[in-house]
Amino acid sequence: MIPSMRSLTAEEYVEAFKAFLEHSTEHQCMDEFNKEQMPNIVAGLCHCMSHKAQRASLLLGDFLAGVVAGEQDLKMIRILQAVHPGVFIDNEIVEPNPQHVAAYKELVNQAPDLQNVSFIWHQLTSLEYEQQVKEKGTHKKFDFIHMIQMLYRVEDIPNTIKFFHSCLDHHGKLLIIILSDSSGWASLWRKHRDCLPATDSGHYITSGGITEVLRRLGVEHRVYEFPSGWDITECFIEGDALGGRMMDFLTGTKNFLGTAPPALRRRLREALCQPECSSTRDGRVIFSNNLSMIVVES
Repeated sequence: MIPSMRSLTAEEYVEAFKAFLEHSTEHQCMDEFNKEQMPNIVAGLCHCMSHKAQRASLLLGDFLAGVVAGEQDLKMIRILQAVHPGVFIDNEIVEPNPQHVAAYKELVNQAPDLQNVSFIWHQLTSLEYEQQVKEKGTHKKFDFIHMIQMLYRVEDIPNTIKFFHSCLDHHGKLLIIILSDSSGWASLWRKHRDCLPATDSGHYITSGGITEVLRRLGVEHRVYEFPSGWDITECFIEGDALGGRMMDFLTGTKNFLGTAPPALRRRLREALCQPECSSTRDGRVIFSNNLSMIVVES
C-alpha cells in the first residue's frame, strides 16, 4: 500500500533544506550582497546611532532561514562593526525552532570576535512576537531589521511587514530577502502550480508580491537582484536518494517521489525542465534560484 502524501515536519524540512543548500549558491549569493551592498546600507544607520551614544538595535527574524542558524546574522553584525567601529549592538532574535536557537547560541559562543554585542532570544514565531509586543505595550524601535527567506511561512504577509516596518527607528532599515520574480520558483508557482501537491502550507510569494505590499503601504524601498542557481540534476535520476530529498524540498512533501501519483511526478519533472525554470550546463540541470534583496526605509 502506497503511503499518502503529507507535508514535511519542521525537522524534515531542515533535512530537505540541507540537500538544497549543499547544491545551490544561495549563501554565496547572500555573501555577494553582503560584500557589494551591505556596507553602504549600514553606513546609513549612522544618523540613528549618533543620537543614541553609538548604540545600534537589531531585530533579526530568521524563521528557518538556514541550516547553520545565525550564520548570516553574524556576518551582517560583523559588517556593521567594520563600518561603525566601537558601536554597541543590541541584537534580538525571533526564531520559533528551538534547535535553531540552540545552534545560533553555540555559534555565538564560538565567536570571540563579537565584542560589544548583546543577544536577546525570542523563541517565537513572528506573529507570536508581534502579539507579545502589543500585549506588553512596549514598542521598541530598531535601527535594522532583517527577514531572510521567512515570509513564505507567515499567515498575514501585509500586516507582518506593516508591523515590523513600524518597529523601525528614524532612519532605520528593513531588509527582506525573498525569491525573485525572475527565479524558476516564480515560474513554477505561476505556470505549473497544478503540478504541486496541496500539502505545503507555505505561501507562493516572490519579490513582486512583496513590492506590491510596500507600494500600498507607501514606503520607500530599493530592490537588488542577485543570480543564484541550484543543481537539481539528481531529481531526474530514478531511485537517487539526494534527488528524492530535493524533490521533497521543492514540493514541501515528505517522500514526494514515493507517494505522489506517477502522472504528478512526471508533470513536475517536465515543468522543472522548462527554460523559464532551469538551464543546462555541462550536462547538469541548474534551477534558477535568483534572489531579491529589498531594502525598506523607515
